[in-house]
Amino acid sequence: MTHDMTGTMTGAADTRDGAAGLVDEFRAFTQDIRDRLRRQDERMTRLDRKHLHVPARPRLAASGELETPHRKAFDAYLRSGDETGLRTLELEGKALNTAGGGDGGFLVTPQTAEGIETVLRSTVSLRSVARVVQIDAGSFDLVVDQDEFSATWVTETDPAAETNTGSLQKISIGLHEQAAMPKVSQRLLDDVAFDLESWLAGQIGEKFARAEAVAFVTGNGAGKPRGFLDFPKVAESAWSWNNIGYIAGGTAGSLVSADPLVDLVHTLGAAYRARATWVMNSRTAGHLRKMKDNDGRYLWSDGLAAGEPARLFGYPVLLAEDMPDIDADAFPVAFGDFGSGYTIVERGDLRILRDPFSAKPNVLFYATRRVGGAVTDFSAIKLLRIAVG
Repeated sequence: MTHDMTGTMTGAADTRDGAAGLVDEFRAFTQDIRDRLRRQDERMTRLDRKHLHVPARPRLAASGELETPHRKAFDAYLRSGDETGLRTLELEGKALNTAGGGDGGFLVTPQTAEGIETVLRSTVSLRSVARVVQIDAGSFDLVVDQDEFSATWVTETDPAAETNTGSLQKISIGLHEQAAMPKVSQRLLDDVAFDLESWLAGQIGEKFARAEAVAFVTGNGAGKPRGFLDFPKVAESAWSWNNIGYIAGGTAGSLVSADPLVDLVHTLGAAYRARATWVMNSRTAGHLRKMKDNDGRYLWSDGLAAGEPARLFGYPVLLAEDMPDIDADAFPVAFGDFGSGYTIVERGDLRILRDPFSAKPNVLFYATRRVGGAVTDFSAIKLLRIAVG
C-alpha cells in the first residue's frame, strides 16, 4: 500500500514538473515573439521617419527627382536648347508630346502645367465660379434649350390644341491664342541651383492670368474671349434672350440704398439663385460692406472660417478687379449662377519655344495656349446699373 501511494505521488510530481516546464517554454516562446515584433516595429519606425524627412531635404539633394526622364529632357531644352532628350523620349499617355515641335516648340511637362494652372485659378476669380471645359477641337458648340414648351389643361371631350414649341439655339465658343514671352539671362540658366521650371510656370501663369481677367469680364470677342459685360444689356422689364437684364439703382455715381441689390437678388430665377454669386471689384465691395439695415446691422458678413468667401444677403462674394467702379451709367455689380451662365473653354496643351537669338545675352521663352469664353445662358446673370443722373 505504501509503495502504491509513493508511486502515485511521484507520478503527480512529475506531471506538475512537466506542466511547469511547458508553461516556462511557452512563456519564453511568446517573449521571443514579442521581442522580434518590437525590433521589427522599431525598424519600420526608423524607415518611416527617414521617408518623411526626404521631402524636407534641400532641392539640390533630391537628385532622384531631377533624373526623371521627362523633367531632365525638358530642363535641358530650357537651359541649353538641347532637343535630343525630348525627341528620343518614349512618350506614354499625356506625359509629354513632341509632335509638331518644329511648328512652335514642345508641350510642357505635367509638373509645369500643374503650376501654371494653380496660378490661373488663384488669380482669375471668374474661373472658380464659371463652367470650365477642356476640349481638343478648335471651338466648343453648345445647344441651349430655352425651355419654351407649354402645356394646357383639357377634358375628355376637348379638342387637342397646338401649344408653344421649344426653341433650340446653337452657341459656338471659339478658341483664341494667348501668348507670353518672359526672358532670362543665359548666366542664370547655367546656374543649376535656379529652379527654372517653377520660375517659368510663375511668370507665364501671371501674364496669362492678367490677360484672362480682363477678357472674361470685358473682352469684346475679337481675338480674345468675350466677357459677360460685352453682351447687350437691357432693363429687366424688357429682357429677352441674347441680352443680359439689369436693375437700375443709385444716382450720379453713388449707391446709398441696398434696395436695388434686393431687387437684383429676386430678379434672378429661383433655380439659379440657389447657386448664385456676387461679382464686383474691391472698391465696390468696400462701399457695400458699409451698408446697414434699419436696425444698424451690417448687410455684409465675412466668412466664418479661413478660406470661406464673404457674403452679402447670404450669397458669396467674388472679387474680380476688372469689374467697373460705382460710376454713372456703369455696371459695377453682377449677380448670377455663373456655372450655368458663363462657359470657359480651353485646350490643355501649352507650347514653349526657346529663342536664344532675339534678345542676346538673354533667352526668350515664347509660350502660347488657346482659350475662349462667352455667355451661354442669358437668364442666369443679372446686373446692377448705376443711374446717369
